[in-house]
Amino acid sequence: MIRKTIILFVLLFGINNTLFSQKNSKKYTIRTIAFYNLENLFDTINDVSINDEASPMMELKTNRSNVYWRKIENMAYTISQIGLEKAKTSPAIIGVAEVENINVLEDLIKSEHLASKNYGIVHYDSPDKRGIDVALLYQKKYFKPTYHQTFNPNIYRNNTKIYTRDQLLVSGYLDDEFIHIIVNHWPSRRGGEAKSRPLREKAAYQNLKIIERIRENEANAKILSMGDFNDDPINTSFKKVLKTKKRKRNVGENDIYNPYEDLYRRGFNTLAYRDNLNLFDMILISAPLLNQEKKDFSTYKMYQAHIFNKRFLSQKKGKFKGYPFRSFSNGGFTGGYSDHFPVYLYLIKAQF
Repeated sequence: MIRKTIILFVLLFGINNTLFSQKNSKKYTIRTIAFYNLENLFDTINDVSINDEASPMMELKTNRSNVYWRKIENMAYTISQIGLEKAKTSPAIIGVAEVENINVLEDLIKSEHLASKNYGIVHYDSPDKRGIDVALLYQKKYFKPTYHQTFNPNIYRNNTKIYTRDQLLVSGYLDDEFIHIIVNHWPSRRGGEAKSRPLREKAAYQNLKIIERIRENEANAKILSMGDFNDDPINTSFKKVLKTKKRKRNVGENDIYNPYEDLYRRGFNTLAYRDNLNLFDMILISAPLLNQEKKDFSTYKMYQAHIFNKRFLSQKKGKFKGYPFRSFSNGGFTGGYSDHFPVYLYLIKAQF
């Protein structure tokens, strides 16, 4: 009697950087898209044009240089690990926030953990008074930017302009597919969530305008909007302005899907502050990146969305056990990483 053995598996073969399906043994290309708030990645040089004196790095009285390079090392190592489990390499594309300038980004991508990946940088100086910017890093062998621009939300309160971060749009080819990435760092909750809520709603309107502008020229555009939004997935900036959808099956042609809303409702977080757990860091995607019913992976589609909350990124003990292991606290360097966990998702495409 011949005995048949049915093996159920998903085999990840790192050499070819592909994902194999147990059903039909097709090969799938897999790319990691990520976002990470680097928590005050400032250099040690005083820039008189911005208020970098208020940064934790500049507030250090001694060992600034040692702390800076340790901070670079920690950030680079973390980035090198994101998505490694399935993609077998660091992110093809990663948006970052809370960086001071192009110089710190160049130091970051030249570190021993990332140098071999040959990352490129898209960066603009923002009008933020502290001088913190957003930027996009990309592995040149996977992504080729063809256009980039920044958009300022032009937010006012009591006839006074709020100098917040620009929203960075980068368009280009992920392998042979044209995609658009928007990198965000929306206004903080300083003064309280309710008082500052209109600022983030206005930032959300700016995000929506960018998306609508893209769609004017490309109706079925593949768009990823990522960032530290300083709002949770259920807040009005998402549910009333961007009208994000929680479930794939409810996403229409021009809707925006937020895979992190389900994670939030299940109790996951990307930061913690004063006993409040929040999920401010997200990657939103447009409908053409969803595989809803057809199981069609002939073009890039989202496979999974995650929070990168590995144990080394968390506090191990004390009253903040389980919180992100931040870099700076009480005027000193902790040896930690960031006060935010990174987020990431996998895009996959069948190989023919």
